[in-house]
Amino acid sequence: MARVGGEWGFKGRGIWGFSYKKTTLLVCSINIVVALYVLRSLYGSLYIYSDRDTRPTFEYTPDQIRKMEESVRIRKAAEPVELIRLVKALKKELYREVAVELPQPLKLKMTNEIIDRLKTLRPKANITEQREVVERWSKEKLKEAKQLAIETEASNSTVLHEEAEMLVKALESGSTWLLEDLGLWVPPEIRNTEHHDKPEGEEEELDDQILPGRPLPPECHAEVHTDYDGAAVRWGLNHHKDSAADCCQACLDQAKRAKPNEKRCNIWVYCPSETGCHSPDIYEHKLGECWLKYAETPKLNFKDKYPESYRNRHPSAPLVVPWASGIVGAR
Repeated sequence: MARVGGEWGFKGRGIWGFSYKKTTLLVCSINIVVALYVLRSLYGSLYIYSDRDTRPTFEYTPDQIRKMEESVRIRKAAEPVELIRLVKALKKELYREVAVELPQPLKLKMTNEIIDRLKTLRPKANITEQREVVERWSKEKLKEAKQLAIETEASNSTVLHEEAEMLVKALESGSTWLLEDLGLWVPPEIRNTEHHDKPEGEEEELDDQILPGRPLPPECHAEVHTDYDGAAVRWGLNHHKDSAADCCQACLDQAKRAKPNEKRCNIWVYCPSETGCHSPDIYEHKLGECWLKYAETPKLNFKDKYPESYRNRHPSAPLVVPWASGIVGAR
């Protein structure tokens, strides 16, 4: 203490030897820590309650659950599991017997010839047209190889004489095996068949199909038996989701993350059918495919049922459109 102006007082020091400045800073720091802790506790409790309030609640009726279980049971019972296993074993054994190891240069020649043939097709050629081109090439090449095997020399052939017999054996074993050995694959013709649970004589109706998985939120604008057109933002061939709701969410997430120069997803198209979904392209579309698309003005490819004129051009097309779609964002 010091005497100032005839009075005693503290001189810049607290009771415990701290300066007033340090003491004030210490008290303020403690207050800030306490305030942050209180705010964090309040925010956490608000988040928990708001999450509980906004989480959608949905319960299937016993009748809907019974129908879904019955549909799954019928489809599983209809699968020829033993026959599929037997066919796979026979194909594996057959390929082992007829396998012919072609030299790498010969494989490259064959691959280039097939690709050149396929390039002559129109851009949107279907599977049948592609297979016809490959079959035609196979027959012509087999005839050429057999001729080379007999003759002592050839003038206009791309295959060396000593390789002719080997190529004949490979072609006679089947074009499918040869294409796989060359690294090429033309998918077989896809025939999607719809399973009918209704008794005979009753016409097929377009009921409101229950999409498997968690319920879709309103912003997904889900439409069953619907296929929308648009530019692909994400291809569905290697983009599979467990449910239509997950597919819709993927579209919403892509739209949020897209950069300014990228297309933002505003259409989602999902395949909910266990037997796959029909499409006029060359690919096999399986359960769970999720296509993310963009279109300034979304337009329908197909809705409810495929037209009779379309089914006449595509015999493998089912009666009912198997896809489920939705438009997100402004409508």
